[in-house]
Amino acid sequence: MSALPIPTLELSNGYQIPQLGFGTYKISAEDCVDTVKYALDLGIRHIDTAQMYHNEAEVGRAIEESGIPREEIFLTTKLNNDKHLPEDARRSFAQSLEDLRTDYVDLFLIHWPLPTLYGGDFVQTWRTLLEFEQQGRARTVGVSNFQIPHLERLMKETGVMPAVNQVEIHPHFANNQLRSFHLEHNILTEAWSPLARGTIFGDEKVISAAKRLGKTPAQVVLRWGIERGDVLFPKSVTPDRIKENLDIFDFQLDEQTKADLDSLDKGEDGRTGSHPDTMALL
Repeated sequence: MSALPIPTLELSNGYQIPQLGFGTYKISAEDCVDTVKYALDLGIRHIDTAQMYHNEAEVGRAIEESGIPREEIFLTTKLNNDKHLPEDARRSFAQSLEDLRTDYVDLFLIHWPLPTLYGGDFVQTWRTLLEFEQQGRARTVGVSNFQIPHLERLMKETGVMPAVNQVEIHPHFANNQLRSFHLEHNILTEAWSPLARGTIFGDEKVISAAKRLGKTPAQVVLRWGIERGDVLFPKSVTPDRIKENLDIFDFQLDEQTKADLDSLDKGEDGRTGSHPDTMALL
């Protein structure tokens, strides 16, 4: 178990979500079962996967074999990019539940808005997710990689804002304008790639802060995200690194460190992943 409890945040529908989760992006099916079981054994209770990751079955098996009651685990998965049409979304969601060995997920997300595909009609996809929430098969629904205009369109055409938007955020790409919009509209911010895919570890301000605080660069950067109020998903298949990423609740950042990390924002130049307005890969 983790040395200190992982805090939870409240979603707009009242459900509690653990602020630190375990991401499974690019964790192979071969490694996934043992890695997820190890994370759960350490005390992590929030697992994030996706249809695109091709490891839902392994995540489901790991949860089942862990012996931890399903209701104690917050489980997220995401709709694949080629499943946006309503009937495709319904079939693929049913398959996800089967693969995950559960009759519900705690959070189901549209993975990418794909504004240049399907006539740009991610709104019909959102309405389909709302069906899953009404049926109780997804306790919460949300989106991933949506920009402000995408979110505004959902609100204008459906009257329902997502509870969550999972987007790229780290000190090199703070995404502050989008986060402010989230706060204004009661949307929880989830940060993928919170360690900037490791590119931030060599930054002198991060290194200096780590030495000053007696922590690793990764722990300092993750703590920055936690103190901003985001949900984080660090990912690793290395046991020592998984433990390191969990050990971030026994210290706080000093004002100098906060200012230093805030100053690292490069805007769009800091983005490491695809841009949501142009991303159209299936």
